[in-house]
Amino acid sequence: MGHPPFAVTADLVVLTLTGDELCALVVRRGVEPFLGGWALPGGFVRADEGLEDAARRELAEETGLAPGTVHIEQLAGYGAPDRDPRMRVVTVAYLALAPDLPVPRAGTDAADARWAPVRELAGERLAFDHDRILADGIERARAKLEYSPLATAFCPPEFTVAELRRVYELVWDTRLDPRNFHRKVTGADGLLEPTGRTTTRDGGRPAQLYRRGGAGLLYPPMLRSGG
Repeated sequence: MGHPPFAVTADLVVLTLTGDELCALVVRRGVEPFLGGWALPGGFVRADEGLEDAARRELAEETGLAPGTVHIEQLAGYGAPDRDPRMRVVTVAYLALAPDLPVPRAGTDAADARWAPVRELAGERLAFDHDRILADGIERARAKLEYSPLATAFCPPEFTVAELRRVYELVWDTRLDPRNFHRKVTGADGLLEPTGRTTTRDGGRPAQLYRRGGAGLLYPPMLRSGG
């Protein structure tokens, strides 16, 4: 009563590793506002669904992935009065991570969709306030790699230490010493669980295969500073 009308949307920062790049999913808007501009995937929350349900539905529509197949977590809320020229719109953003995501497909109100290297998007103006949301999502991913097993969300179910190191290097955009990294990740309590199998897909001698362990936090943490 007496409150101005407003709407709620769910937007997604979807990150994957493609080749040697950390990439984000962006869509070209097929409707106003920002017709023809690039934006993060997302849409209005329906009256009969919760916030995360809306985010997972939008993710499935844009990628074709079934709900529950990727890591997804709430990022932050954004509610500046002028962020959407149509009306007052509050968005709740989510971060989604997965390895080797498929070629995206444009949703109902998008003209195109693509994986874009985050280094290219850093200088590109996105629709609404999506450049800020994207930057926040990238920083969340980079920070969580320090103290959580989040890096394993970019890996297949069984992976080598070298493959895990590649995740850290691409997300942090830095090179890491292989021996020091191996010592840290195999010494972190509960991060890795040996499978008892090996592979030669990294080249050279057979490498031990691991799966994610049961740890929720890394101790000691993996610091970007190298400390």
